[in-house]
Amino acid sequence: MPPEEGKTSFWHELWELIRVLLISLVVVIPIRVFVAQPFIVKGASMEPNFHGGEYLIVDQLSFRLRSPHRGEVIIMRYPFNPSIFYIKRIAGLPGETVIIREGRVRVRTGEGPETVLEELYLKSGIVTAPDKIVELKGDEYFVLGDNRTDSSDSRVWGVLNEDFLVGRTLLRLWPVTKIGIL
Repeated sequence: MPPEEGKTSFWHELWELIRVLLISLVVVIPIRVFVAQPFIVKGASMEPNFHGGEYLIVDQLSFRLRSPHRGEVIIMRYPFNPSIFYIKRIAGLPGETVIIREGRVRVRTGEGPETVLEELYLKSGIVTAPDKIVELKGDEYFVLGDNRTDSSDSRVWGVLNEDFLVGRTLLRLWPVTKIGIL
């Protein structure tokens, strides 16, 4: 006697659903863990370039293939509580000396001359304070928020070890009026 069609159809559909879920997990989980992840901006530390509530996609793969560049906006784990994520901009690279003087950020590599950073992404008239000189080791970065008067960053809690880097901002997906590659 042939099996009842209703029972066969049910088990067949259940198996198809399980297959779709398994394939999705095999594809999605590695992408989420190793390639890209979502991030929602909180706070005002990166204004006027990034605002609270913006939805970003973070590229986690690039920093496995190359070192971060000065000026890149990154997502990082807060060194004193790695369960908290921050968004900041890289100002100083490993092996450099970061000098904050007269409201400007300068960098020096080795014994070379100081170079003033041209921070065109800052609002006009923004100054960086307090004056500070920080020498970075081979695995340290100096990160700053774009809203220098309202940012907890390397000026407050010190340098960022590369182990706390998560990735660089890649896409802005929300708000719709600002969708684009960063």
